Amino acid sequence: MSTGATSDITPHGLHHVTAIAGDPQRNVDFYTTVLGLRLVKRTVNFDAPEVYHLYYGDEAGRPATILTFFPWPGVEPGRQGAGLTTATAFGVPPESLGWWQKHLAGLGVDASDPVTRDGATGAEEVLTLRDPDGLVVELVAAPGDTRSGWDGSGHVPAEHAVRGLHAVTLSEADPGPTLAMLAELGMTHTGDDGARSRFRSAGDVATTVDVLGGVEGRGRQAGGTVHHVAFRVADRATQERWRAELVERGLEVTDILDRRYFTSIYFREPGGVLFEIATDEPGFTADEPLLELGRALRLPPWLEPDRATIEAALPVLRAAD
Repeated sequence: MSTGATSDITPHGLHHVTAIAGDPQRNVDFYTTVLGLRLVKRTVNFDAPEVYHLYYGDEAGRPATILTFFPWPGVEPGRQGAGLTTATAFGVPPESLGWWQKHLAGLGVDASDPVTRDGATGAEEVLTLRDPDGLVVELVAAPGDTRSGWDGSGHVPAEHAVRGLHAVTLSEADPGPTLAMLAELGMTHTGDDGARSRFRSAGDVATTVDVLGGVEGRGRQAGGTVHHVAFRVADRATQERWRAELVERGLEVTDILDRRYFTSIYFREPGGVLFEIATDEPGFTADEPLLELGRALRLPPWLEPDRATIEAALPVLRAAD
């Protein structure tokens, strides 16, 4: 991309993060029981419908709360390294980090002691853990995050509930081109913490992207790694402007794809991380009521004729608690 900020486009925070997992039931159990997120959609990978696509978030799966997974039973472990998103951070109430330490220890989840990092808006306390597939998850004390999160899990009290996405970390061997792209996309460089450069986008929540530079060794995308990071736009018209401008700037961008609950375009940043631009609308109640989210397999209209074959290929998945 050329230098200079874009004229018409800027991300309004994170929309969702999508990662790769192994056993789908283990994935559901961890994210609903350990982290207390709601399973808001049980569907399939539209490009590989023999594989589940599981979405977790707050009560309605609002943008900026969503973590999704492609769970492939038997998938080989990935390797963290350059060219990957190597940490996904959620915001929690600042007074809750001690509760989270005890909660995770009681469930046998290995987690670090909280450390203090320079955040986009000041010092942050961060607790780091890994899910059963090795995905790095961070819990960040976020005093300005007033979202309620999911208060119906039965496993995490409402006062300690995960509020939603907070930030992602991109790992790069040479961070320069990535930093330049983020600036071109209208993100603001808010400072550096050692090898970590921090950027903040427009929006109220989930606005931080960290770039960790000088990372040795190329990452390998497989189990326990992030597949892509999605940024928010309000609607398809805005998304179309994004696509036109990105193409004009020489990037290879996909056509607009119908993901049923949003539409998407994809492109890679210079270091290799796959970026998505996803619309806020229509949302997860497009094909089932709010109270029934995540309870049954939902398929887009173009896959409904193959439902019997798809269901036969998928492992049985117990309903979320």
